[in-house]
Amino acid sequence: IEAALRAGFDSVEHGSYLDNETVALFKVKGAYLVPTVLAGATVVEMAAAPNSPLTVAQKDKARQVGPLMMDMLRKEKKGGVKIAFGTDSGVSRHGDNARELELMVEAGFTPTEALHSATIVAAEHLGLSSEIGTIETGKTADIIAVEGDPTTNISTMRNVKCVMARGVVAKR
Repeated sequence: IEAALRAGFDSVEHGSYLDNETVALFKVKGAYLVPTVLAGATVVEMAAAPNSPLTVAQKDKARQVGPLMMDMLRKEKKGGVKIAFGTDSGVSRHGDNARELELMVEAGFTPTEALHSATIVAAEHLGLSSEIGTIETGKTADIIAVEGDPTTNISTMRNVKCVMARGVVAKR
């Protein structure tokens, strides 16, 4: 991770094995972390399943790394590192992305901070803030609607009622 940051990378995914020096380097370099704690939680669950497809070595690694990912996210948040939302959905089930938000809140983010990581901060990280990330005139209208207030209960993000893509309702 540190070698990548020193080489000029502006983003690191996972960040499982970072320490306080790494947190400081993220800050100095202005880099983003995309934590993907859902991937860690998913492999821990897979390792515990009686019919797990994981090998013994994979199970051992999952049980070791999964908890490290939550600790890492807590350190990064406390250290003021820019966090952009990401799930590594190749590992977790597609459609369960909102669990990442729940895990972020479990790691110490407010629901609003977690939502900002998936909108404003992610758009900034991708260099697309002028096009996406907030609801404003002239921006691409990629919007979801949920029942309830996710700023008080982040789990409402699991129950999407409407999806709008580029200003057109795609799912109601």
